[in-house]
Amino acid sequence: MGFIFVPSYKNLSLLSPVLTAASPAERSRAERSPSLRGLLPPSAQLGHEAPPGGRRSRRRPLSFSPPPAPPGLGRGSCKRQRRRQRAGPGGSCGMAPPPLLRAVIMGPPGSGKGTISARIIKHFGMKHLSSGDLLRDNMQKKTEVGILAKSYIDQGRLIPDDIMTRLMLNELKGLDQHNWLLDGFPRTVAQAEALDKECQIDTVIDLDVPFETIKCRLTARWIHPTSGRVYNLEFSPPKVQGIDDITGEPLVQRDDDKPETVTKRLQAYDAQTKPVLEYYRKKGLLKSFSGTETNKIWPHIYTFLQTKLPDVSQKDAATPR
Repeated sequence: MGFIFVPSYKNLSLLSPVLTAASPAERSRAERSPSLRGLLPPSAQLGHEAPPGGRRSRRRPLSFSPPPAPPGLGRGSCKRQRRRQRAGPGGSCGMAPPPLLRAVIMGPPGSGKGTISARIIKHFGMKHLSSGDLLRDNMQKKTEVGILAKSYIDQGRLIPDDIMTRLMLNELKGLDQHNWLLDGFPRTVAQAEALDKECQIDTVIDLDVPFETIKCRLTARWIHPTSGRVYNLEFSPPKVQGIDDITGEPLVQRDDDKPETVTKRLQAYDAQTKPVLEYYRKKGLLKSFSGTETNKIWPHIYTFLQTKLPDVSQKDAATPR
């Protein structure tokens, strides 16, 4: 029987049995009709196996299926994948935090480490850990370490490696989530190697100040023991010689600031610290800044640190102080 195509037929679904039973020629005409093409079952579409004795159509089957998803992706996987691509190492969306800066500042006693460190803290928000401050705190509290350390300092000798290393590394445990600056540690290669085992140092700032300049600084230094205020008879003297400006209490000279002790300390520092500078120089971490005045050295250090951390202070970064 012949196939009659009725375009105006309102219920096209009724034609499906008729199309299935139609001849190949009639099915071909139906396939070319956009309104009837979707009514053909898979077994009746062109390109499928022909009945016995029939011919296989040369025309390739029409495919309207969407492309398969990449392996491993299911419903919602694309969104999850985009979130993972935007996520940082922690797995949450957003930018990964910048790596923390681990820095060391080195220089002989009296080279200006304390002043430079205070400016670094102010401008770059780093945590400051001074071996000298830590030792003085222990000596003031008369801890076991403090009493032992004082005996070495009174002789103009440096504290043994094992005592200093244990003291400093214990303090660093509380700073693992911060940028930090070590002041006065490490002073020997053994201390530097022990520090390397615990954390990776990023940069070492070396204050290269002549020893004669340091001797003049230290022997002219007097302090107010209660507050820790420091005066220098040459460039920051008290209003009344030997008297604290604020409390009116007497100033004292620390034992390690007396001329004979200063000389011993500088000689001990030179002998033990030069190998440490060479240790960090070979690692490519050492950055030296030479000069006799802290205010002239500081701008160079500031410019250098700006390449590693942003200035977090509220003052004009163009004229750091």
